Amino acid sequence: MAKENKMGVMPIKQLIISMSLPMMISMLVQALYNVVDSIFVAKISENALTAVTLAFPMQNLMIALGSGTGVGINALLSRSLGEKKFENSDSAANNGLFLTFLNFIVFLVIGLFFTGAFIKTQTNIDEIIAYGTEYLTIICCLSFGIFYQITFERLLQSTGKTIFSMISQATGAIINIIFDPLLIFGIGPFPALGVAGAAYATVLGQVVAAMIGLFCNIKFNNEINISLKRILKPSKKTIFDIYYVGVPSILMMSIGSIMTYLMNLILGSFSSTATAVFGVYFKLQSFFFMPVFGLNNGIIPVLAYNYGARNKQRIKEALRFALLLAVSIMVVGTVCFLTIPAFLLSLFNASEDMVSIGIPALRIISLSFPLAGVCIAMGSIFQAFSKSFFSLIVSVGRQLVVLIPAAWLLSQTGVLSNVWWAFPIAEIASLCLSTFFFKKLYTSTVSTM
Repeated sequence: MAKENKMGVMPIKQLIISMSLPMMISMLVQALYNVVDSIFVAKISENALTAVTLAFPMQNLMIALGSGTGVGINALLSRSLGEKKFENSDSAANNGLFLTFLNFIVFLVIGLFFTGAFIKTQTNIDEIIAYGTEYLTIICCLSFGIFYQITFERLLQSTGKTIFSMISQATGAIINIIFDPLLIFGIGPFPALGVAGAAYATVLGQVVAAMIGLFCNIKFNNEINISLKRILKPSKKTIFDIYYVGVPSILMMSIGSIMTYLMNLILGSFSSTATAVFGVYFKLQSFFFMPVFGLNNGIIPVLAYNYGARNKQRIKEALRFALLLAVSIMVVGTVCFLTIPAFLLSLFNASEDMVSIGIPALRIISLSFPLAGVCIAMGSIFQAFSKSFFSLIVSVGRQLVVLIPAAWLLSQTGVLSNVWWAFPIAEIASLCLSTFFFKKLYTSTVSTM
């Protein structure tokens, strides 16, 4: 344990690429799964695609709880390693696994009792309600896979072993892609389960990814010690430390669920097709946002480690390089959405009505992508330095204070294409807030090292 972790000695550009590239690749595979999953569901019917879109806010809430807890584990564990406090890093890992089980119990209860009511609040079309309830019940009741997958991947990321995190996530996504058509359409010996097949394929991929993550942590992650005895004896102090960083992240990501839920209601006032277009947009944008979030996940432990080690120069260099990469990825996304929107929509068996709605939607929303890249890169320092409440304020400001009110006001014009301008407007507000908090934090921490 006396050997210096690579996060303190490897050249920064090489370090960030080695840390982030595996996660970016695995998240690209995850994005591919998101798109392929919806492509297969769209072949059932447009109502099936709309149903999965209406289930998304609850799925996003699930991911928010797991990932937000993971952010707290990640920040505490990496910082403890940088400070050479190895007992604290072990405590972060084991208490994180305890909290993961509690997260699953919460969504098991939701899956058993509340999924139908949730879908009914967004639509009164019987077929969409049936599809959505069936899909979401399976996803929630078998959510232990996604929660443990996220936690095991975060433990690997916290110690710089992102290649194993990539293997875990990519394998799960590939299994998902393979079993989607088999279980949806009943190919070979498999039954034709329709929308339920998409849900079971999703859960299967998550469970396999979790098992791989567990194996990789036990076999290769020698900087932490996982013990069932310690998992079953949680530490109040460690849990507080995890959630001090994690709760703002959970709330920040949960706001995305509220936003998508309210946007579904606003767009549903026009047509169910408009809601389906919004769901397709979310799947397509993941090709560009997911790699940037992978970059963000890669840089957080680098920043946290060097913050613990008080290495000012490495922090500055890491932030500059991450900003350049994030904006570059997002510019590519904008170019794609501006130039080939019809082709992208055709992947989802889009009707003529869906194409006419979707083309202006993709083009208008994509104008905000480069600004989002800047905000995500700057926001990494908030999480790494245990100031996630700054990210929370930015997220609330962007999605609830600006985006939803702007979308509602624009919807009152009666012109659907006007609604999409709420996204660039919200991203400008997000950039202003992110810049303000970044300068405030940077001045009070990095500049004084």
